[in-house]
Amino acid sequence: MHATDAQTTITPVAQSSPPIGRIAIALVIPLVIGLIYYFDLGHHLFNVVKDNRDRLLAFTDANFTSSIIIFISAYIVVTGLSLPLATVLTVAGGFLFGSILGTLLVNIGATTGATLAFLSARYLLRDWVENKFGRFLGPIQEGISKNAFSFLLSARLLFVIPFFVLNLVSGLTRVNVGTYVLATALGIIPGSFVYANAGRQLGSGGPPKPCEGGA
Repeated sequence: MHATDAQTTITPVAQSSPPIGRIAIALVIPLVIGLIYYFDLGHHLFNVVKDNRDRLLAFTDANFTSSIIIFISAYIVVTGLSLPLATVLTVAGGFLFGSILGTLLVNIGATTGATLAFLSARYLLRDWVENKFGRFLGPIQEGISKNAFSFLLSARLLFVIPFFVLNLVSGLTRVNVGTYVLATALGIIPGSFVYANAGRQLGSGGPPKPCEGGA
């Protein structure tokens, strides 16, 4: 008999690669937000809308469906990435589409974007969100544990928690997506209408008066 030496193959343990995508998102979003504040892009965007009033209204009239799609898409991106441009876009929505339709379109874009932010925090950016906004987690978790829908609806209506913070931190809780979406969609209607109505007055040539309603 010939003894056969069994050769042992040593397989190196694969090391998990760092989550490059998550790191990139966590670095890029704060950088973009910082640039928006630094260059006051919200103010400049508002001036662009105001200075090009007739052109924008003419384009919207001539390309109504495309304008709606562009507007909703832009709002989803802004809200989903938590960029501080939502107020300007809401005013622009009322300016281009009127108080009622503008509020509806804002609601669709804002709710969709807020839901994407919620899901991103839950499945992609949990650690980053917890490190960045952990001080909000306790109160939000406590409120949601008592009555998730009532708490989220009240928070949206009363602005007791910044909109983008509530989007992200809610993703760390156990609230189900349906409850979150419904409470968000209903809770943002009054504020959206206030600014949309202000935008409608801008579109009709009058000075914006957000206190009278608009989103």
